[in-house]
Amino acid sequence: MKTGFVNIFGRPNAGKSTLLNALMGEKLAIVSSKVQTTRHRIKAILTDKDYQVIISDTPGIIEPRYKLHEKMMMAVKGALEDADVALFIVDVNENWEECNTIFTALKLKVPSIVVINKIDRAPQDKIKEAVAFFEQQPYCKSTLTISASSGINIKNFLRPILALLPEGEPYYSGDDISDLPTKFFVSELIREKIYELSQDEIPYHSAVLVREFKEKTTLIKIVADIIVHRETQKVILIGEGGSMIKKIGSAARKDIEAFLQQKVFLELFIKVKPKWRENDLQLKEYGY
Repeated sequence: MKTGFVNIFGRPNAGKSTLLNALMGEKLAIVSSKVQTTRHRIKAILTDKDYQVIISDTPGIIEPRYKLHEKMMMAVKGALEDADVALFIVDVNENWEECNTIFTALKLKVPSIVVINKIDRAPQDKIKEAVAFFEQQPYCKSTLTISASSGINIKNFLRPILALLPEGEPYYSGDDISDLPTKFFVSELIREKIYELSQDEIPYHSAVLVREFKEKTTLIKIVADIIVHRETQKVILIGEGGSMIKKIGSAARKDIEAFLQQKVFLELFIKVKPKWRENDLQLKEYGY
């Protein structure tokens, strides 16, 4: 049985989370056009009779400015250490030289495949040029060209990756598709709506803490806090007459119900915690 860790690395907005979701056929990682959406390492367990692949989506590689960023880059470091195969994902339209500098600096000793994403947004000549550029790099074992969002070349995506994985016993038993708790995915779905519906710095200054998750006879009751830096951000997230918080809650509840396949009662509160991104205790409380 082929088994191992396949870890995805790349710059923000290269499409790491979209790729993970496409491979799993399930929304495990939240997606946004805003940078720094992924803050945790998300392990997805893909099991078949012939293989078990643990695919990790990691935060985009950035220069840390806060303790929160440092925690995010620690998640990347952990993924570097246990990878059996690395996937370096690149937006075909981004700066290849900058990506190459980052990938070279990682100094990975495991086989690395460069995944050139968003090929539906580039002409064939540019795609071929990107393939030629990365295939000449010492770390590149091979290249894959895909569009994770539209599904181009996803069907046969695993084949060259499985060829590089060792034989072994599965790491996980049962039908679980992740090692993370349900509450984590609930908090992420709420955070995704903050990214979608709020503007400016608010998404980057916010965190979500699920305080209550109770399975009742007919529904699941969820109570969560949205953490922000300042009172002005709280006012914006509440909105006039509570309009914004209602919009966030309604959109999040629909996605959570689809994820849990059950009716949900969702209650949201907004709390101000100045400088939480620099506070070790608060970062730990919020799951970082």
